[in-house]
Amino acid sequence: MEAYQIILLFFILLILFFRIKKYIASRSVTNYSSVEVRKMIKDNSGIVLMDVRTEKERKSGSIKPSIHLPLHEISIKSDQLKKYKSREIICYCQTGSRSISAAIKLQKMGFDAANMKGGYIKW
Repeated sequence: MEAYQIILLFFILLILFFRIKKYIASRSVTNYSSVEVRKMIKDNSGIVLMDVRTEKERKSGSIKPSIHLPLHEISIKSDQLKKYKSREIICYCQTGSRSISAAIKLQKMGFDAANMKGGYIKW
């Protein structure tokens, strides 16, 4: 094998590894449909809906009532979430991909976190 083939194979395996790792971790996350989340909000079930999109995405529309904490800021601003420690946090993004990562991150930090499948697009 040539050096470039070895490097290409390495990157393919690395990408595959991270995809599998995310898939395994996401199996521990509860996924709700947008219909289920609407019902929870209507029933005042005590959930916290968290928008993990960027500020620019949120300006184009958001779900009321939701708090905003972009995915890339969760670790550095986790102290803002302490007041929600006893409640389930349901994360959403544009399509549902980043929100799975956010829910996994929150679970590792000790929060009860879930994902809204399909994200804001399905809302």
